[in-house]
Amino acid sequence: MRFALGTLLAVLTITSVQAGVSVDELRREVEDLRKRLNQQATTKAPAIGRVDQLTQNKFGPNAAVTTKTGKLEIGGLLQLWNVSPRGKDTKDVFGFTDDRPAGTNEHINNGGYFLRRTELRFGMDVHENIHAYVAIDPARQQDSIIRAPSNQGLFKSRRFLSPEFAQVNDVGGSTAEVAAVQTGSGTGNRLLLDAYINYHGVVPHHDFTIGQFKPKFGEEGPRDSGNLDFGERAMITQINDERDLGLQVHGTWWDDRFQYWTGVFGGAGNFFGTAGPNTIGLGQFGNRSDDNDHKDFLISALVRPIWNCGPWGSLELGYSGQFGVHGESANDNPVDDALNGLNRDETSAIRHAAWAYYKPMGPTKGFWLRGEYGYHKDRTVPLSVNAFGLGGGPNGEQTSPKPFSREGFYVGAGYRLSESIFAEKLEGGSDNRYLGLVKRVLRPLEIVVRYEEFANIITEDLAKPDTHTDKFRTQVLTVGANAYEAGYRHRVSYLYMFVNEQEDETNQPARRLREVKNNVWMVSYQLMF
Repeated sequence: MRFALGTLLAVLTITSVQAGVSVDELRREVEDLRKRLNQQATTKAPAIGRVDQLTQNKFGPNAAVTTKTGKLEIGGLLQLWNVSPRGKDTKDVFGFTDDRPAGTNEHINNGGYFLRRTELRFGMDVHENIHAYVAIDPARQQDSIIRAPSNQGLFKSRRFLSPEFAQVNDVGGSTAEVAAVQTGSGTGNRLLLDAYINYHGVVPHHDFTIGQFKPKFGEEGPRDSGNLDFGERAMITQINDERDLGLQVHGTWWDDRFQYWTGVFGGAGNFFGTAGPNTIGLGQFGNRSDDNDHKDFLISALVRPIWNCGPWGSLELGYSGQFGVHGESANDNPVDDALNGLNRDETSAIRHAAWAYYKPMGPTKGFWLRGEYGYHKDRTVPLSVNAFGLGGGPNGEQTSPKPFSREGFYVGAGYRLSESIFAEKLEGGSDNRYLGLVKRVLRPLEIVVRYEEFANIITEDLAKPDTHTDKFRTQVLTVGANAYEAGYRHRVSYLYMFVNEQEDETNQPARRLREVKNNVWMVSYQLMF
């Protein structure tokens, strides 16, 4: 190096003298050359491979999309539950009769460990204006006590719902194709959750989603399952935890202070989840054969009159409505005059939801309150209710039930110590190891409580069993705590549910509704990434 510099200096000196260059200029040139040589000696140029060349100038995390090459993001949700029924009651909500014993509740009585959700999520920005998303859940391949056909959820009593037309349509031939249309190929899709494309960034304030996804109906139903305040949705919002095929437009203004959604969806099945042998949460609407010639139309909106407004906190109010015509009938009496077709009376179906959320600040910061009301009106399928066998169907089922409504609500509240006025006192360690342990335990703790009601028990009317349906409500009080980190991405929940079924005030011998001893203790672990 020194030899090279000396030689170069000599050459420059001779050249500069001949050209009449000053000594100061020579010194500056030599100093500049010395800096360049030193930089080359200390900096080793990295090898550029074929992969590096292909990925140069592409976008990555937190960078804007500038090319047509996609950015793939992979996420997931794992939920492990341990459910322990406390009452050990092996009989269902209907009591004994002279000629008919009560139904069994044994499969609900047996708790244990199981995987509630094992979601894998794949999102890709294929263009700066196009986002593709696919999600699957392998845990949905098998039924569990959560989705047992007679349970309708963790602590829901028997529904007595049968598959559509499994018997009366068998007139002069096989019903396999008919059943496939009515029930969505018999079982409904389970593994696939979402598969949609979102188009954004072109129309001001708007984005568009097409494919299979949850319609924006209500607040808790379409919310990400990893962000639920409790282990599971409330009874009334479980009905809204359903995918459908369709197109949805979303508009937003004033930093998301006002938003609206409108959409059109296939609307296969019905709002009660009785269009097949499966129950809520098994893809009744999504990716299945249609059973009507109509579409469902959705409108939903929310407004945040105050949001992060100092001591006033945040307030959100919302409403959703969905309307459609369900069913497709070949004749007026599918039982007495059956055809090998769909044979479902056309019904005007409607559902409403309204919700509110409030999170104050000031001395009460850390506290939150939310609630939601739901109303669903639709017709169950013929031969759907067989609680007592009083109907005119082949096995005593209803023959032509009229449309009826089901409604319910929930109110939930929570208190996060990490966001409360005590947060600073719980930060940092302590010289006292016991005090330090208490701080570590309390800091990530959230106390939660929820009360809910829902008309989840349905059975045929005793006076008009073929056409009318009776409904009875269940009340559930849930109390517990969440221990969480990084939002809800890592969480352990401890919940106890006090369950009370409505008793039959008429005290009819044929029905004798009873209170089931089915309180539930649940511990769940969640990891979301």
